[in-house]
Amino acid sequence: MLMLLEALTDERAEAMTRMNHCLNGLLALGLVTVWPCAGLAQPAAPRAAWMPEARWGVMSHYLADWKARAANEEMTVEKWNGMIDRFDVQGLAEQLQSVGAGYYLVTIGQNSGYYLAPNATYDRYVGIQPSRCSRRDLVADLATALQPRGIRLMVYLPAGAPAGDAAARRALQWQNGPYRNREFQLQWEQVIRAWSTRWGRNISGWWFDGCYWPNTMYRTDETPNFASFAAAARAGNPDSILAFNPGVVPRILSVTPHEDYTAGEINDPNRIEIRRAVEGRIDGTQVHILSYLGRTWGMGAPRLSTEQVVKWSQGIRKQGGAITWDVPIQPEGLIAQPFLDQLAAVGKALRRP
Repeated sequence: MLMLLEALTDERAEAMTRMNHCLNGLLALGLVTVWPCAGLAQPAAPRAAWMPEARWGVMSHYLADWKARAANEEMTVEKWNGMIDRFDVQGLAEQLQSVGAGYYLVTIGQNSGYYLAPNATYDRYVGIQPSRCSRRDLVADLATALQPRGIRLMVYLPAGAPAGDAAARRALQWQNGPYRNREFQLQWEQVIRAWSTRWGRNISGWWFDGCYWPNTMYRTDETPNFASFAAAARAGNPDSILAFNPGVVPRILSVTPHEDYTAGEINDPNRIEIRRAVEGRIDGTQVHILSYLGRTWGMGAPRLSTEQVVKWSQGIRKQGGAITWDVPIQPEGLIAQPFLDQLAAVGKALRRP
């Protein structure tokens, strides 16, 4: 009896082998299709999977108050709109393409209350007339110039109200410090949602600055919280990648499961600490570093040698991370040659296949 069972088992095994060979042949010829089993979820690629493939990017702080100080004059709505109208998006896009950048990160605005794109929701909340949001949508125009060149566009925005605009702070009900700021956040998320739906898939991500009190403001089951914050930013593009910046922290950390890449702000690249990264991710979040090439953020002459910049960039890349270098930008929207030279060296060292 045992010998009979063994014979039947061997015969069935041979039959299964023949059937598998036959099926493989039909698959190769494209005559049959195998569908995934119902109920077995296929693992989705992380939103930020494109970031290590892009390898590196460029950031610029194009801010009204910074430009006014540099010109030793006071900013006005007319001057701001004139600057935005003269911004050479095609020229900047050509520069970024020439150095091999994979993405570009631009500030929507920061502390002055001036922004480089229209937002009717913001204007309705703050009630400032004439609006300090530019007439031209510079973000949309940048996307139009960058997309044909294969360069993604990302945007920067503080998590708080514009610190230098007292009227906007009052209207938005912002308290600076470890406060819940519920009323502010409800309004701010609507402002973010308005920009997100306006731009849709033209932008690939957001970098939110000043998330200094995450436990007080966002780590709560009740909205507004990290989940509602993220939903507002992804309203126009569900694939947008997000980072919430807790400040300058040498050790690269993820602050919430609702972010896709680390903010990674660092002043001294020598102090970067990347621990327990697996395949370029820390606790599931894409490793990303942000630092600056000028004397400080957005201004000054190059402070680092090209060799240092390339070395640090290669080091981040070897760990599966992406690095963004902030460079000063001129009023017409172009990058000065000394910084272009350094960026070109980074692009050559991190050249994509």
